[in-house]
Amino acid sequence: MAELVPGIEAPDFTLPRDGGGTLSLSDFRGRPVVLFFYPKDDTEGCTMEAKDFTAAKADFDAAGVAIIGLSPDPVTKHDKFVKKHELGVPLASDESLQTLQAYGVWKEKSMYGRTYMGVERTTVLIDATGKIAEIWPKVKVKGHVEAVLETAKTL
Repeated sequence: MAELVPGIEAPDFTLPRDGGGTLSLSDFRGRPVVLFFYPKDDTEGCTMEAKDFTAAKADFDAAGVAIIGLSPDPVTKHDKFVKKHELGVPLASDESLQTLQAYGVWKEKSMYGRTYMGVERTTVLIDATGKIAEIWPKVKVKGHVEAVLETAKTL
């Protein structure tokens, strides 16, 4: 799989989402999209990131930018996560890992001396034509949403 870099076409996907139905990247053509890939619903960093994106949603909307969260958790977990934290951004479920692999965020990780496969917290900004505009790998949550918004406003 080729590494994703700014300027190339973002891999399309159609995935089940919280609340039922599906989300397709192609549905958003004509407006920029922020895809934030996160490891797991209802963990500290992931909750903070999803809440930060929810808090900034009006600013992204004003800039004409859509936001989609994506993790390997099933839709039933997404529904509980959204309800518990009153999240206002759609969450897509990639249990097959195909989209996570296509974006290169399904990686070998290590914690406490053991290695395992998981999602590397990454944000991808896609422009209105479907090309990757910016990639933030190994995201540190604090201040991240603001940086993404500033960049998104330049598109």
